[in-house]
Amino acid sequence: MKRIFDIVMSLIGLLLLSPLFVIIAIWIKVDSQGPVFYKQIRVGRDNKDFQLYKFRSMRPGSDKGSLITVGGRDPRVTPSGYYIRKFKLDEFPQLINVLKGDMSVVGPRPEVRRYVDLYTAEQMQVLKVRPGITDLASIKYRNENELLESAEDPEAFYREVIMPDKLKINLEYIKDQSFVKDLSIILMTLRAVFL
Repeated sequence: MKRIFDIVMSLIGLLLLSPLFVIIAIWIKVDSQGPVFYKQIRVGRDNKDFQLYKFRSMRPGSDKGSLITVGGRDPRVTPSGYYIRKFKLDEFPQLINVLKGDMSVVGPRPEVRRYVDLYTAEQMQVLKVRPGITDLASIKYRNENELLESAEDPEAFYREVIMPDKLKINLEYIKDQSFVKDLSIILMTLRAVFL
């Protein structure tokens, strides 16, 4: 049932958003040099790596240093990228990942290998399900960049505070997931983005 919902939603989403994809692509190309899409290896279901798609919001090569973005005005973020990230437009290409079967619409956000390697045996349970475009942890930490900006050591704060809490939230979701709950999370996500 969930996979059928994912396929239908991703196809409808890609179809309806295709004009917006073109506008964003032109905006990115006019604004800065580099590709329209940013591809990054993330860890998915069963601890397998996959290539995640996003609209590029940072200057090429920005991920060579820190993998976390700090503050609303990280100097690596392009002018268009600021707004693309602010309104979560960079996440739209992940509908391609959903259609391919790498991801679901709702599920624990996929992490990079560097952080997955720090998971405890219990935390690894989040890899038993497909990762998602949105989840309850993403809604709670929608202002994550601002939290990291105010931290003395953003990297440590992410590893020691934010990441464990996100994993706790996602483990609770996995134990009690349902179609109705997924619909509720989608509505909560839309509300968070637009308000």
